[in-house]
Amino acid sequence: MKKLLGYIPSRLRNRYGIAVLGLLAWITLFDKNDAWTTFKNRRELARMEEQKEFYAVEIARTKEQLHELSSDKELLEKFARERYLMKRPNEDIFVLVPEKR
Repeated sequence: MKKLLGYIPSRLRNRYGIAVLGLLAWITLFDKNDAWTTFKNRRELARMEEQKEFYAVEIARTKEQLHELSSDKELLEKFARERYLMKRPNEDIFVLVPEKR
């Protein structure tokens, strides 16, 4: 038994060293905020921050388009015709669908 204790550093032979080592093992491996969960959460946060930047750019672009559409009636009519297939009462619309091969 004494030979086995000779391999363990003196700091870990006392009960405080064992308690600290056990606490560190518990926090690192078994706690609800263990190392793996923290790693996953940080990766998820980075992904969400990228999405936040993407959506901020999209919101700015959409606001610009909305401002352009609300200020120009001809552009609004063109948008409605192309996007929603709207037409004037005396017009016919033909939608051409490409043939699949």
